[in-house]
This record gives sequence, structure tokens and C-alpha cells, in this order.
Amino acid sequence: MAKIKKGDDVIIRTGKDKGKSGRVVQILKDEKVLVEGINQVKKNQKPNPNAGISGGIIVKDMPINISNIGLYNPETKKADRVGYKFLEDGKKVRYFKSTNEVVDV
Repeated sequence: MAKIKKGDDVIIRTGKDKGKSGRVVQILKDEKVLVEGINQVKKNQKPNPNAGISGGIIVKDMPINISNIGLYNPETKKADRVGYKFLEDGKKVRYFKSTNEVVDV
């Protein structure tokens, strides 16, 4: 079970986008995640008429290290650390370490 999952709302803790928030689109290998609207770069793309791709400058989201993001806690409205615990029925769940509230029910 991962501490950050696809679809989670996160806040960027460090880097050029510090303080911005977004939703996790994809979790990649080597501890990187893609967050929509975060770490955007401009890329020159060549046209490819066979594939129907027009050329020009495109804006693309690039991966960010998972250690630079924190899960958004709606109660405190800040980024929070996440831990694991087991419920009475034996189910393993994530919880916010500052408030002990369960993330996924």
C-alpha cells in the first residue's frame, strides 16, 4: 500500500512550485509522480503528418519526486504526513499523523 495514490490531492513542499496544489495523475517508477498543472515545461515538437501531430511549442507536465509532495489534509488545510494503521476489522488504512484521521474509509 502506497502513501500517495493516484487521484490524491497533494501540496508541493519544495521546489519552484512550492505551495501549489494539484491532483496525482500517475505514479511512475523510481519514486516519481505526475501532478496535473505542476512542474510544467515548454517543449519544441516536430510535426509528424503521418501520425497527425502538428509541430510547435507544447506545455507538458514533468514528474516530480514523491518526497517533495505531501498529502492535502482538508481539516488543517495543509500538507500532512501519512502513516498506516489497522482498523478493528483488520483492514489496513492510511491516516494523517497530525490529527489521527483516516484518509481512506
